[in-house]
Amino acid sequence: MNKQELRTLIRDIPDYPSPGVLFRDITPLLRDGNALASVAEFMSAEDKGADLIAGIEARGFFFAAAIGVQSKRGVIPIRKAGKLPHDVHRQEYGLEYGSDVIEIHKDAALPGEKVLLVDDVLATGGTLAAAIKLIHATGAKVTSVGVLLEIAALGGREKLQAEFPDIEIHAIFIV
Repeated sequence: MNKQELRTLIRDIPDYPSPGVLFRDITPLLRDGNALASVAEFMSAEDKGADLIAGIEARGFFFAAAIGVQSKRGVIPIRKAGKLPHDVHRQEYGLEYGSDVIEIHKDAALPGEKVLLVDDVLATGGTLAAAIKLIHATGAKVTSVGVLLEIAALGGREKLQAEFPDIEIHAIFIV
């Protein structure tokens, strides 16, 4: 599927989850196998020879798994705090009101391995920055980031590029 066809499968839901927010619902895209495969192809097109694919909970898991299956590469889950059973690296990151924590298994990647990091949305860049730091804590290197949607007005790309200038960022759609 081309990008124009994919975009028709993303619903805009105004005032969800709160007034003034325009939510991008990707569930119609996820239920279409051809669309999901196309997203995986677009996201992995610039993977810079990644050894592994990392996805951020929860919607990043869909894309990481699809890319992993297509390319026969393993997947690293980056999860909310308390969801991983083994030794973890933890990273706190700021939210509009407060903070949150994500984790990765300490042995999720080996030193020197290259990782493609994927998620559904790049907004402020806080979650992706925390995920990059977690992957780097394992000794691996994030070579590129792929997202379905980038919300340009929130400045996430600029934040990530300032903090991680060697990491390429790719968005299928910029809104």
